[in-house]
Amino acid sequence: MSRPMVLVFLLVILIITSQFEWKQQLANELEAGPAISQKQQRIAEREEAVKERIILSQEKNIQRLNELVQTLQQQLLQCQSSMNKSNDGRNSSSTNTSEIEQQQQTLQD
Repeated sequence: MSRPMVLVFLLVILIITSQFEWKQQLANELEAGPAISQKQQRIAEREEAVKERIILSQEKNIQRLNELVQTLQQQLLQCQSSMNKSNDGRNSSSTNTSEIEQQQQTLQD
């Protein structure tokens, strides 16, 4: 065979083998594609589960805080009512003291 024919023959073989390799690479990528998408789907599901857990824990914390706020409001009301009672007691005792003092003064006069 002449040199140009040998070169053309080698070029054709090179083209055929390279196309075969490309097809294999594409097939491998296509096979890996679903595996990658499955991995991505699993990762997305795990992220979603973590997000749900975070949301649930935040809701529990909010509920606890609301309960604490209610308890503090009740305590504040109790303190206010006890302060009002003690102020009423002081006012009535001072009134009683002034009445007693007036009675004593009238008795002395």
